[in-house]
Amino acid sequence: MWLDVLLFGLLITSFMLVVAKRISALINYFTLQSLALFLLMLILAYGHTGVKLYLVAGLIFLLKVVLIPFFLKRIMRKIKVEENVGFFVNPVISVLIALVLVYLSYAFTTKLLHITETLAQGAFSVAISIIFIGMFLMISRIKALVQIVGLLVMENGLFLAAISVSGGMPFLVEVVIFFDILVSVVILELFVYKINNAFEHIDSNKLKGLQG
Repeated sequence: MWLDVLLFGLLITSFMLVVAKRISALINYFTLQSLALFLLMLILAYGHTGVKLYLVAGLIFLLKVVLIPFFLKRIMRKIKVEENVGFFVNPVISVLIALVLVYLSYAFTTKLLHITETLAQGAFSVAISIIFIGMFLMISRIKALVQIVGLLVMENGLFLAAISVSGGMPFLVEVVIFFDILVSVVILELFVYKINNAFEHIDSNKLKGLQG
């Protein structure tokens, strides 16, 4: 029951990300989604022997609920970015597209993969939906900072897909991936800061005009 509630929460936070109009709200919704992923992993860990899943849950909390949101908010303070996320696609159309993506994800997992376990099928459907919605955020929003969040949302979906299909990746691989994500966010922070200093904005649509 609680797993179903958390899967539903992961999906709902994806829609909240789609309709968010302010970058601070977007970061908060990503944090909320990561918290749901942490709780999901904690419940799975409770049902298994050993401490590996507890360690993975702890890493999710430390990196995705605490450190990454901290770095993202620090970027906002450093570059004094405008709160408006900048839409290529308006929120209403974005929600409709997200609904279509969820439907396609469900159709893909039920008709093509034939996963027998209901929970695994539901988790994988939600995972694919999150990946698609994260990708949609990256291509439908103007601000580079929002596109970073979209990439992080995609990673949440990829992690959920891994644990729903295979029961998780080897612990060492998970640790490497988590710290790779953290390092990537720090590098992106520096990159976005340099862009803002050089061009006085982080609007990726305007940056395209610099191409030769």
